[in-house]
Amino acid sequence: MKTWLCFFAAAALAAGQTAYKAPRTSEGKPDLSGIWFTQAFAAAWDIEEHPTVPNIVGGPSIIIDPPDKKIPYQAWGPAKRKDLIENHAFDDPQAHCYPSGIPRVAYAPFGFEITQSPGVVVMMPENFHMYRIISTTDTSPRLPPAMKLFNGESRGHWEGETLVVDVTNQNGRTWLDMAANFTTDTLHVVERYTRIADGMLHYEATLDDPALYTRPWTMAFNIRRETKPGYEVLEFACWEGERDLVHYTKDDGGPRGKSK
Repeated sequence: MKTWLCFFAAAALAAGQTAYKAPRTSEGKPDLSGIWFTQAFAAAWDIEEHPTVPNIVGGPSIIIDPPDKKIPYQAWGPAKRKDLIENHAFDDPQAHCYPSGIPRVAYAPFGFEITQSPGVVVMMPENFHMYRIISTTDTSPRLPPAMKLFNGESRGHWEGETLVVDVTNQNGRTWLDMAANFTTDTLHVVERYTRIADGMLHYEATLDDPALYTRPWTMAFNIRRETKPGYEVLEFACWEGERDLVHYTKDDGGPRGKSK
């Protein structure tokens, strides 16, 4: 029953209707606090539609625009992606414990906690010591274009029931998934977090990068709230720059390889 309620809530949201009003914080804003888990688990492997094969969880595309549910790469993009997946598969930055980047952090297979104070929303993923401090009142100048960060700079504001987060200044060193859908340092992302039920957030992200895409495009999915009493976000610690991944995947004597 709850699944259907969330489905209809998301449909109403897409139609521009307000089907649900979240509880309010002390400043009267929608309360997004809690521990959350993506419902788009398979997107960690590939955000486009893909089958289940050994070591890969299959699933549908999370892209809702364009209609073909494909990333609208410029002509050079697929060739670079093919080279990355065939010759540099071990270079996935998240696999080496670097921050996931935006929007990948929202559908990485880890939980994250949201807390709120007046003018601030804080998101704390349980992986790789990451955190995001998102001001909803800061009107100071943005970071200069030359300053690049793995998770970029996030500025938020409220549009009714929705937290809108404008993300710039990412460093182009992140991938969108394990399928080598890569990024550049001119990526601009606008995220939208809307609580559509007591236990569900609806997430949308529009990605715009004239250096890589032929047009802006949008992904969307739901994020479930953890309701188990006493549940805590646990640290998934990992050395930044971890280099041992190759031993788990390459035929060189590691756990999946042949013995020498």
